[in-house]
Amino acid sequence: MGKSICGLLIFFGFGILASGQIVVAADVSKTPTALGFKVKSLAGDEVQLNKKYQGRVLLVVNVASQCGLTPQYEQLQALHEKYGQQGLAVLGFPCNQFGRQEPGTPSDIDSFCKKNYGVTFDMFEKIDVNGGNASPLYKHLTKVSTKPKGAGKVSWNFEKFLIDRDGKVVARFQPGLKPDDPKVIAEIEKSLKGS
Repeated sequence: MGKSICGLLIFFGFGILASGQIVVAADVSKTPTALGFKVKSLAGDEVQLNKKYQGRVLLVVNVASQCGLTPQYEQLQALHEKYGQQGLAVLGFPCNQFGRQEPGTPSDIDSFCKKNYGVTFDMFEKIDVNGGNASPLYKHLTKVSTKPKGAGKVSWNFEKFLIDRDGKVVARFQPGLKPDDPKVIAEIEKSLKGS
């Protein structure tokens, strides 16, 4: 009898443990947050996102210098200036995958952005956002089913991902939706308030 009870306890204990492991394995907290990645700045310096941006709201955008949407740099800079002190960080990731509209070197990109749009928000090295060579950050961002667009490949330059203060992707906006569109502003302000 003693062995049976002991066996039952071991069985149930294992069941709870196994069940706990299943829950943990499926738990979203085990998925790397968008802050769990290293990237390189436009100058080539390694940046650990969680060290630099912990507790901030991020607007991550794949950018290009020769695109019909390139004037969005102006609105991105305005968001950086308006909401930066409240905790927003705009992160620009140059990408040459769409129509080869970002052919420049890091120096070319830096000069273009500063001269034409007065960009002072953080810019990073040129990356791929889709395919086998995609940046690990973008592999993560595109797997998350986020409203209003959902999961899937980046469709063009200037697609926007909004990440809250906890590193969770909370919104994703199509390239043609301007950074100062009321829908984007509402989500940014909501994330800044932490609600």
